[in-house]
Amino acid sequence: MVKKLQIAIDGPASAGKSTVAKLVAKKLGYIYCDTGAMYRAVTYAALKANISLDDDETLKNLLQDFKLEFVPAEPEQKVFVNGEEVTQIIRTPDITNNVSLVSAQPSVRQDLTHRQQEIADNGGIVMDGRDIGTTVLPNAEVKIFLVASVEQRALRRYKENIAKGIDTPLEVLEKEIAERDYKDSHRKISPLVQAKDAVKVDTTPLTIDEVVNEIMNIIEERNH
Repeated sequence: MVKKLQIAIDGPASAGKSTVAKLVAKKLGYIYCDTGAMYRAVTYAALKANISLDDDETLKNLLQDFKLEFVPAEPEQKVFVNGEEVTQIIRTPDITNNVSLVSAQPSVRQDLTHRQQEIADNGGIVMDGRDIGTTVLPNAEVKIFLVASVEQRALRRYKENIAKGIDTPLEVLEKEIAERDYKDSHRKISPLVQAKDAVKVDTTPLTIDEVVNEIMNIIEERNH
């Protein structure tokens, strides 16, 4: 019987992690865990409750009754917070621009890391985020670190936003992504860094299919 692996895909905002992770999980018949959606869901709940986003103690209390569910669906899995569907709303600019602050709070990281580790316990998982290979799944058999230029990532985000009816100028997105990179890589707890045993894949010149194929090749090498 082929061992079911833990696959960690990390990288900065809009490097293509979620898109690629979903496709890799589908090819392997694995579970896909969108950790970014988990942090976005907490951000949504905090904003809804009018909680100060850097108040660690209040966020800790919020998480005690925080119920998060992923429900399989096409074209994308649905996300529920305390029974309310939030799949689309957690992708709006208001959440995107505040999620780094919430992600930096110790109680939030501790709570969600624990939830993520429970999901991954039996293997057969593809998980993407900022600190999966370093903190959440340090023993993952396959670790990928996706990168792309700020310009390329802003262009991807711009196209995604236009498709959703969100019209944010490209230069604003470039600035926001650069700021997000800085916040994510300079936070005290679980900063965005490449794990020593991760394979770096630069997605700037590649199509989604090419990135998926490259990752599938890496998985195949590790699984022999």
